[in-house]
Amino acid sequence: MKYMLLIGGAEDPAGRTAAEICASPEVRAWDEGLRERGIWRGGNLLRPPEEARTVRVRDGAVVLSDGPFAETKDQVGGYTLIECADREEALAAAADHPCARFGMVEVRELWSP
Repeated sequence: MKYMLLIGGAEDPAGRTAAEICASPEVRAWDEGLRERGIWRGGNLLRPPEEARTVRVRDGAVVLSDGPFAETKDQVGGYTLIECADREEALAAAADHPCARFGMVEVRELWSP
């Protein structure tokens, strides 16, 4: 089963943002561990939330908003796609991510029709 890990948060106790953590040696080591286990399928950092645009269509009109969809300080800073035997393995991989210690890692199974 494939899972999308949405990785984010505000900033860690040292003042680093989620994007800075995602680019850190700790996260590179985590990524390498997933590769060694054969479950890493892809991932990347996202540009800062300030650069996001949200698109909605209401009554046939396109409505654009600056910034991310969520109105919160916690923002998604990156994502990782993994393929695991089951949800428990995916949750264990998410719990090992350095951002899980101060932010969050949302685990979502990809839709399989």
